[in-house]
Amino acid sequence: MENKILATVNDREITERDLMFSLSKFPRDRQQFLMSEEGKKQLLDQLISFELLYNYGKDNGLEKEQYYIENVENAKREILTQTAINKMLADVDVTDEEAKAYYDVNGHLFKNEESVTARHILVDTLEQAEDIKNKIDNGMNFEMAALQYSSCPSKEQGGNLGSFTRGRMVPEFEKAAFELAVGEVSEPVQTQFGYHIIKVEEKSQDTVKPFEEVYGLIKRELLNERQSYKYMEFTEGLKNQYKVEY
Repeated sequence: MENKILATVNDREITERDLMFSLSKFPRDRQQFLMSEEGKKQLLDQLISFELLYNYGKDNGLEKEQYYIENVENAKREILTQTAINKMLADVDVTDEEAKAYYDVNGHLFKNEESVTARHILVDTLEQAEDIKNKIDNGMNFEMAALQYSSCPSKEQGGNLGSFTRGRMVPEFEKAAFELAVGEVSEPVQTQFGYHIIKVEEKSQDTVKPFEEVYGLIKRELLNERQSYKYMEFTEGLKNQYKVEY
């Protein structure tokens, strides 16, 4: 890729690579705008302004100011510290075999929980619920019945509650929903909210996510764990080498 020169300030070239490096420091949502032509122009103008201020600072001896000297020292300490950390952790690794062994032993940690996708109709009385259930049994469309009779805001979506796992609904509703077959419409179910008629549209059983799906997550988790251990072990050892006082 050609490193195109975009501007020159006091003989210092500002290139396409400089622009992209600066862009990479912004949050991802901001980067989308900065990748546009207008965004790149604004960013280039900002880089030019920075370069102008840099030259002004050098020409006016600001490098001798205490604020500058202290900040340079702080930056040097931070960079040197991070360099030491990087070197210390350079040999910490997790192999594919170790990740697979962890998955084989801890497969229960990577479950897709049992879930149900359902619709419901909510009314105040048992008589209303029984009447609506009778209408559905005799051919009335469930979604139209929800829109017409339900007191739940989900009525606008035909009673659709989406997909949910155990522990998300009140116990009486959950028990009925998970016991129903796909396509089955329940008898009225009483909860603290009233009487529900439930229709299950889809069910999924507990499944363990395949290794390929969680491979990256496992490697990151194990690597973070090992790096943390190495960091603590190494810094504890340094306390024997350098004087620490509290």
